[in-house]
Amino acid sequence: MSDKSPIDIDGTAKSTDYSFNIIPKEVKKINTKYRKIITKIPSESTVKTLELLRKHEPHSMNVELPIVWENAEGFQIFDGGGNCWIDFSSGTFVANVGHANENVCKAINGMVEQKLLHNYYFPSAIRAKLVKKLSEMIPSYLNKIFLLTTGAESTETTIKLARIFGRKKDPKKIGIISFVGSMQGKTLGALMVGGKTKEKHWIVNLDPDMHHLPFPDSDSGAEFFHESMKNLELSGVDLKSIAAFMVESFQGWGALFYPKEYIQELRKWANENDVIVIFDEVQAGFGRTGKLFAFEHYDVEPDLVCCGKGISSSLPLSAVLGKKELIDVEPSLNSTHGGNPICCAATLASLQVLESENLIQESYRKGKILENELTKIKAKYPKMIDIHGKGLLFAIHIKNTNSNQRDPLLTDKILERCMEKGVMMLRTGLGTLKIGPPLIIPDDALIEGILTISEAIDECINENNGNKEI
Repeated sequence: MSDKSPIDIDGTAKSTDYSFNIIPKEVKKINTKYRKIITKIPSESTVKTLELLRKHEPHSMNVELPIVWENAEGFQIFDGGGNCWIDFSSGTFVANVGHANENVCKAINGMVEQKLLHNYYFPSAIRAKLVKKLSEMIPSYLNKIFLLTTGAESTETTIKLARIFGRKKDPKKIGIISFVGSMQGKTLGALMVGGKTKEKHWIVNLDPDMHHLPFPDSDSGAEFFHESMKNLELSGVDLKSIAAFMVESFQGWGALFYPKEYIQELRKWANENDVIVIFDEVQAGFGRTGKLFAFEHYDVEPDLVCCGKGISSSLPLSAVLGKKELIDVEPSLNSTHGGNPICCAATLASLQVLESENLIQESYRKGKILENELTKIKAKYPKMIDIHGKGLLFAIHIKNTNSNQRDPLLTDKILERCMEKGVMMLRTGLGTLKIGPPLIIPDDALIEGILTISEAIDECINENNGNKEI
């Protein structure tokens, strides 16, 4: 593992304009146990779909790898041309128990056959079963569950709850502290509390009571926390106005975790100053990092927790978990599609699979395999590559050896080469290869995928040897 986290983590001026080509390209044919590439990539049969999407959708919806998903099952993705990829994205960390898990599909179909597709937030038996199951899995001090639809919706809700909490203490106690580089969602409040500056240009009137501390490197502990808080105070912020910390349990784009001592000091300060701590687990929760929640790595207790993505392994459902005294405060806490019966059925089935197949423990075990294989890649390129992560959540940071900064262009070329070789990953645009396969992936498929990434890295670096920037 790398000793230091990257310095340039706010996501500004680091993305690349590299465009993935939708013109079919002749590539090496592949037919292994888990991968199959038998056509040009992208498949000629899918080009019309790609063209329609590029014509009618915003550019932002067409920056990922140009593979048209025909279906996805388990840990594999299939297009309409007969090609098959190992999925290292989990559909961006949603399909924790696998794509189209048999039990999840059965639960969805059962609710459709029951003819209950929507019931606003009127009561339903399936919603009651889900919140009961969740309450049995999560820490007992999180004794209220509020079901929603998206991760950003859960973030917005905790902002609201934090300020209701703070204003009961003091009308001026509305400040929320997050971290440079953090991602809390794409709605207005979530963007403002998040720490990615380039995404806020259109807001103009930023909330002056949302503040951002520098993200700590791996050596930073209690002293750095207090130094950062002191600097915040010196900038003119009254620390008595702080109502909450919002902590993304790891920074998603780079799989960067906080030092444990740092978070424990943050929790201690919050206790001493009547401040609540919110953990954003939308990307991190439900086994992804080898624990049910990533905040468990820090041995602290949150007051509110944002959940989403992997909670259902399929359909849109999110949740805020929290203490009764923080959640039972506002009659407007409801949502048109929150607790949708089909989404609840899928989520309940997913949680049952997570437990019955010991997938949290499997994530921890497989994470050690993943780390071992990634360490071999780092050993080949010690000046170019850092690795970060836990469980089945890792990121390979690829650097330019001259500048010692991440290299988004080379990383995108490696990502594209992986696609051509039968491994699918998310594009971050920030010089990282983000790895997060479904937790059900077999050991040999996991290793095959990493060896494929290693091949792609070797090829792309060799092809760029004449470039002095590499």
